[in-house]
Amino acid sequence: MENSHIKNLSLLLLATLFISTSGVLGKYIALPAEVIIWFRGGFGAFFIFLFCKYKKVNLKINSKKDGYSFLVSGAFMAAHWVSYFYALKLSNVALGMLSMYTFPVMTAFLEPFFSKQKLNAIHVLLGILVLIGVYILVPNFSLENDEAKGILLGVFSALCYALRNLTTKKHVKNYNGSMIMLYQLIIVATLLLPVLFLSDVSNVQSQLPLLVLIALLTTAIGHTMIVNSLQHFSVATASIISSVQPIFGIIIAFIFVREIPSFNTYIGGGLILLTVVIESIRSKK
Repeated sequence: MENSHIKNLSLLLLATLFISTSGVLGKYIALPAEVIIWFRGGFGAFFIFLFCKYKKVNLKINSKKDGYSFLVSGAFMAAHWVSYFYALKLSNVALGMLSMYTFPVMTAFLEPFFSKQKLNAIHVLLGILVLIGVYILVPNFSLENDEAKGILLGVFSALCYALRNLTTKKHVKNYNGSMIMLYQLIIVATLLLPVLFLSDVSNVQSQLPLLVLIALLTTAIGHTMIVNSLQHFSVATASIISSVQPIFGIIIAFIFVREIPSFNTYIGGGLILLTVVIESIRSKK
Protein backbone atom coordinates (compact mmCIF):
# COMPACT_ATOMS: atom_id res chain seq x y z
CA MET A 1 0.00 0.00 0.00
CA GLU A 2 2.81 2.38 0.96
CA ASN A 3 4.79 1.54 -2.18
CA SER A 4 1.68 2.10 -4.29
CA HIS A 5 1.16 5.54 -2.78
CA ILE A 6 4.81 6.48 -3.36
CA LYS A 7 4.57 5.28 -6.97
CA ASN A 8 1.36 7.26 -7.63
CA LEU A 9 2.79 10.34 -5.96
CA SER A 10 6.04 10.05 -7.95
CA LEU A 11 4.13 9.76 -11.25
CA LEU A 12 2.05 12.82 -10.35
CA LEU A 13 5.20 14.83 -9.58
CA LEU A 14 6.85 13.62 -12.82
CA ALA A 15 3.77 14.69 -14.78
CA THR A 16 4.00 18.07 -13.05
CA LEU A 17 7.64 18.40 -14.12
CA PHE A 18 6.72 17.72 -17.76
CA ILE A 19 3.87 20.25 -17.65
CA SER A 20 6.22 22.81 -16.07
CA THR A 21 8.01 23.18 -19.40
CA SER A 22 4.93 25.08 -20.64
CA GLY A 23 6.12 28.22 -18.80
CA VAL A 24 9.32 28.71 -20.77
CA LEU A 25 7.84 27.43 -24.03
CA GLY A 26 4.69 29.57 -23.72
CA LYS A 27 6.73 32.67 -22.96
CA TYR A 28 9.35 32.32 -25.66
CA ILE A 29 7.68 30.67 -28.65
CA ALA A 30 7.46 33.62 -31.05
CA LEU A 31 3.79 33.21 -32.03
CA PRO A 32 0.47 34.59 -30.71
CA ALA A 33 -0.83 32.66 -27.69
CA GLU A 34 -3.93 31.34 -29.45
CA VAL A 35 -1.84 30.05 -32.39
CA ILE A 36 0.51 28.21 -30.03
CA ILE A 37 -2.48 26.60 -28.35
CA TRP A 38 -3.97 25.48 -31.66
CA PHE A 39 -0.75 23.70 -32.59
CA ARG A 40 -0.44 22.38 -29.05
CA GLY A 41 -3.94 20.92 -29.28
CA GLY A 42 -3.62 19.67 -32.86
CA PHE A 43 -0.18 18.09 -32.56
CA GLY A 44 -0.95 16.79 -29.06
CA ALA A 45 -4.11 15.07 -30.35
CA PHE A 46 -2.10 13.47 -33.17
CA PHE A 47 0.49 12.05 -30.76
CA ILE A 48 -2.11 10.73 -28.34
CA PHE A 49 -4.16 9.22 -31.19
CA LEU A 50 -1.09 7.25 -32.32
CA PHE A 51 -0.55 6.09 -28.73
CA CYS A 52 -4.19 5.05 -28.37
CA LYS A 53 -4.03 3.07 -31.60
CA TYR A 54 -0.80 1.39 -30.49
CA LYS A 55 -2.31 0.47 -27.12
CA LYS A 56 -5.69 -0.38 -28.71
CA VAL A 57 -7.50 2.02 -26.39
CA ASN A 58 -11.28 2.07 -26.80
CA LEU A 59 -12.21 5.51 -28.18
CA LYS A 60 -15.99 5.08 -28.02
CA ILE A 61 -17.99 7.60 -25.96
CA ASN A 62 -20.71 5.71 -24.09
CA SER A 63 -23.46 8.34 -24.07
CA LYS A 64 -24.47 11.75 -25.40
CA LYS A 65 -24.33 13.08 -21.84
CA ASP A 66 -20.67 12.09 -21.60
CA GLY A 67 -20.06 13.64 -25.02
CA TYR A 68 -21.47 16.99 -23.85
CA SER A 69 -19.35 16.75 -20.71
CA PHE A 70 -16.23 16.16 -22.84
CA LEU A 71 -17.15 19.21 -24.91
CA VAL A 72 -17.47 21.40 -21.81
CA SER A 73 -14.20 20.18 -20.33
CA GLY A 74 -12.44 20.75 -23.66
CA ALA A 75 -13.79 24.31 -23.82
CA PHE A 76 -12.49 24.96 -20.29
CA MET A 77 -9.12 23.54 -21.34
CA ALA A 78 -8.95 25.89 -24.36
CA ALA A 79 -9.83 28.94 -22.23
CA HIS A 80 -7.31 27.88 -19.57
CA TRP A 81 -4.43 27.49 -22.03
CA VAL A 82 -5.03 30.67 -24.03
CA SER A 83 -5.42 32.90 -20.96
CA TYR A 84 -2.41 31.23 -19.31
CA PHE A 85 -0.15 31.83 -22.30
CA TYR A 86 -1.25 35.47 -22.49
CA ALA A 87 -0.43 35.74 -18.78
CA LEU A 88 3.07 34.40 -19.50
CA LYS A 89 3.65 36.82 -22.36
CA LEU A 90 2.39 39.86 -20.41
CA SER A 91 4.40 39.12 -17.25
CA ASN A 92 7.13 36.49 -16.90
CA VAL A 93 7.41 32.76 -16.30
CA ALA A 94 7.45 33.09 -12.50
CA LEU A 95 4.46 35.44 -12.18
CA GLY A 96 2.46 33.75 -14.94
CA MET A 97 2.85 30.27 -13.48
CA LEU A 98 2.43 31.24 -9.83
CA SER A 99 -0.69 33.36 -10.40
CA MET A 100 -2.25 30.42 -12.27
CA TYR A 101 -1.65 28.36 -9.15
CA THR A 102 -4.50 29.96 -7.34
CA PHE A 103 -6.48 27.08 -8.86
CA PRO A 104 -6.10 24.78 -5.82
CA VAL A 105 -8.02 27.40 -3.80
CA MET A 106 -10.79 27.42 -6.38
CA THR A 107 -10.78 23.62 -6.63
CA ALA A 108 -11.11 23.21 -2.86
CA PHE A 109 -14.17 25.46 -2.80
CA LEU A 110 -15.76 24.13 -6.00
CA GLU A 111 -15.24 20.36 -5.59
CA PRO A 112 -18.17 19.86 -3.15
CA PHE A 113 -20.51 21.16 -5.91
CA PHE A 114 -19.24 18.47 -8.31
CA SER A 115 -19.06 15.46 -6.00
CA LYS A 116 -20.34 14.06 -2.73
CA GLN A 117 -17.21 15.22 -0.95
CA LYS A 118 -17.64 17.76 1.80
CA LEU A 119 -15.62 20.95 1.92
CA ASN A 120 -12.30 19.99 3.52
CA ALA A 121 -10.99 22.60 5.95
CA ILE A 122 -7.40 21.44 5.41
CA HIS A 123 -7.69 21.91 1.65
CA VAL A 124 -9.05 25.40 2.20
CA LEU A 125 -6.20 26.24 4.58
CA LEU A 126 -3.56 24.93 2.20
CA GLY A 127 -5.24 26.72 -0.69
CA ILE A 128 -5.12 29.98 1.27
CA LEU A 129 -1.40 29.46 1.86
CA VAL A 130 -0.97 29.19 -1.92
CA LEU A 131 -2.98 32.39 -2.34
CA ILE A 132 -0.80 34.21 0.20
CA GLY A 133 2.25 32.98 -1.68
CA VAL A 134 0.89 34.47 -4.90
CA TYR A 135 0.06 37.75 -3.13
CA ILE A 136 3.67 38.06 -1.96
CA LEU A 137 4.77 37.80 -5.58
CA VAL A 138 3.01 41.05 -6.48
CA PRO A 139 4.69 44.01 -4.71
CA ASN A 140 2.85 46.67 -6.74
CA PHE A 141 -0.57 45.80 -8.11
CA SER A 142 -1.88 48.24 -10.74
CA LEU A 143 -4.04 47.66 -13.79
CA GLU A 144 -1.82 50.13 -15.62
CA ASN A 145 1.02 47.65 -16.03
CA ASP A 146 1.30 44.44 -18.03
CA GLU A 147 2.41 42.37 -15.05
CA ALA A 148 -0.87 43.06 -13.22
CA LYS A 149 -2.86 42.15 -16.34
CA GLY A 150 -0.82 38.98 -16.66
CA ILE A 151 -1.57 38.04 -13.06
CA LEU A 152 -5.32 38.61 -13.53
CA LEU A 153 -5.26 36.44 -16.65
CA GLY A 154 -3.34 33.83 -14.66
CA VAL A 155 -6.09 33.80 -12.03
CA PHE A 156 -8.78 33.49 -14.73
CA SER A 157 -6.77 30.65 -16.26
CA ALA A 158 -6.75 29.02 -12.82
CA LEU A 159 -10.55 29.13 -12.64
CA CYS A 160 -10.86 27.50 -16.07
CA TYR A 161 -8.32 24.83 -15.12
CA ALA A 162 -10.14 24.01 -11.87
CA LEU A 163 -13.42 23.64 -13.76
CA ARG A 164 -11.77 21.48 -16.42
CA ASN A 165 -10.33 19.13 -13.78
CA LEU A 166 -13.63 18.89 -11.93
CA THR A 167 -15.63 18.11 -15.07
CA THR A 168 -12.99 15.51 -16.05
CA LYS A 169 -12.80 13.74 -12.69
CA LYS A 170 -16.15 11.95 -13.03
CA HIS A 171 -14.99 10.21 -16.23
CA VAL A 172 -11.68 8.73 -15.08
CA LYS A 173 -13.29 5.53 -13.76
CA ASN A 174 -15.13 4.82 -17.01
CA TYR A 175 -12.67 6.00 -19.65
CA ASN A 176 -8.95 5.66 -20.34
CA GLY A 177 -6.99 8.81 -19.42
CA SER A 178 -5.39 9.03 -22.88
CA MET A 179 -8.82 8.76 -24.51
CA ILE A 180 -10.18 11.62 -22.37
CA MET A 181 -7.19 13.81 -23.18
CA LEU A 182 -7.49 12.99 -26.90
CA TYR A 183 -11.07 14.26 -27.09
CA GLN A 184 -10.26 17.37 -25.06
CA LEU A 185 -7.38 18.24 -27.41
CA ILE A 186 -9.57 17.67 -30.48
CA ILE A 187 -12.11 20.09 -28.99
CA VAL A 188 -9.37 22.64 -28.22
CA ALA A 189 -8.06 22.48 -31.81
CA THR A 190 -11.57 22.66 -33.27
CA LEU A 191 -12.61 25.69 -31.19
CA LEU A 192 -9.41 27.55 -32.08
CA LEU A 193 -9.35 26.66 -35.77
CA PRO A 194 -10.41 30.22 -36.85
CA VAL A 195 -7.20 31.69 -35.36
CA LEU A 196 -5.21 30.19 -38.24
CA PHE A 197 -7.04 32.54 -40.58
CA LEU A 198 -7.14 35.57 -38.27
CA SER A 199 -3.63 35.58 -36.77
CA ASP A 200 -0.10 35.93 -38.10
CA VAL A 201 1.25 32.41 -38.69
CA SER A 202 4.16 33.37 -40.96
CA ASN A 203 6.69 32.38 -38.30
CA VAL A 204 5.38 28.86 -37.74
CA GLN A 205 8.13 27.01 -39.61
CA SER A 206 10.95 28.41 -37.47
CA GLN A 207 9.02 27.62 -34.29
CA LEU A 208 8.05 24.10 -35.33
CA PRO A 209 10.53 22.19 -33.10
CA LEU A 210 9.29 24.04 -29.99
CA LEU A 211 5.65 23.49 -31.00
CA VAL A 212 6.29 19.74 -31.35
CA LEU A 213 8.02 19.72 -27.94
CA ILE A 214 5.15 21.45 -26.15
CA ALA A 215 2.63 19.17 -27.87
CA LEU A 216 4.48 15.93 -27.09
CA LEU A 217 6.22 16.36 -23.71
CA THR A 218 4.08 19.01 -22.02
CA THR A 219 0.68 18.06 -23.42
CA ALA A 220 0.44 14.48 -24.70
CA ILE A 221 2.60 12.96 -21.95
CA GLY A 222 2.28 15.40 -19.04
CA HIS A 223 -1.43 16.13 -19.12
CA THR A 224 -2.38 12.52 -19.80
CA MET A 225 -0.41 11.49 -16.71
CA ILE A 226 -2.25 14.17 -14.69
CA VAL A 227 -5.64 12.82 -15.86
CA ASN A 228 -4.57 9.30 -14.90
CA SER A 229 -3.53 10.53 -11.43
CA LEU A 230 -7.18 11.44 -10.73
CA GLN A 231 -7.83 7.71 -10.33
CA HIS A 232 -5.72 7.78 -7.17
CA PHE A 233 -6.17 11.30 -5.77
CA SER A 234 -9.05 13.70 -5.32
CA VAL A 235 -8.96 16.75 -7.61
CA ALA A 236 -8.12 18.99 -4.64
CA THR A 237 -5.25 16.74 -3.53
CA ALA A 238 -3.84 16.42 -7.06
CA SER A 239 -4.18 20.18 -7.52
CA ILE A 240 -2.33 21.06 -4.34
CA ILE A 241 0.44 18.52 -4.91
CA SER A 242 0.94 19.74 -8.48
CA SER A 243 1.37 23.27 -7.11
CA VAL A 244 5.07 22.46 -7.21
CA GLN A 245 4.79 23.14 -10.97
CA PRO A 246 5.71 26.85 -10.69
CA ILE A 247 8.84 25.94 -8.73
CA PHE A 248 9.87 23.54 -11.49
CA GLY A 249 9.00 26.18 -14.09
CA ILE A 250 11.09 28.89 -12.41
CA ILE A 251 14.08 26.53 -12.21
CA ILE A 252 13.68 25.59 -15.89
CA ALA A 253 13.40 29.29 -16.84
CA PHE A 254 16.59 30.07 -14.90
CA ILE A 255 18.54 27.20 -16.50
CA PHE A 256 17.48 27.79 -20.11
CA VAL A 257 16.74 31.51 -20.42
CA ARG A 258 18.48 32.97 -17.33
CA GLU A 259 15.29 34.48 -15.94
CA ILE A 260 16.28 35.29 -12.36
CA PRO A 261 13.48 35.27 -9.75
CA SER A 262 13.08 38.15 -7.30
CA PHE A 263 13.28 37.78 -3.51
CA ASN A 264 9.47 37.89 -3.36
CA THR A 265 9.36 34.97 -5.77
CA TYR A 266 11.45 32.87 -3.40
CA ILE A 267 9.20 33.68 -0.43
CA GLY A 268 5.92 33.17 -2.32
CA GLY A 269 7.24 30.08 -4.05
CA GLY A 270 8.44 28.70 -0.72
CA LEU A 271 4.91 28.96 0.70
CA ILE A 272 3.52 27.12 -2.32
CA LEU A 273 6.14 24.40 -2.00
CA LEU A 274 5.26 24.05 1.70
CA THR A 275 1.63 23.28 0.83
CA VAL A 276 2.82 20.60 -1.60
CA VAL A 277 4.89 18.86 1.07
CA ILE A 278 2.05 19.01 3.63
CA GLU A 279 -0.57 17.66 1.22
CA SER A 280 1.79 14.94 -0.07
CA ILE A 281 2.17 13.63 3.49
CA ARG A 282 -1.50 14.16 4.42
CA SER A 283 -2.87 12.46 1.28
CA LYS A 284 -1.01 9.27 2.18
CA LYS A 285 -3.41 8.86 5.11
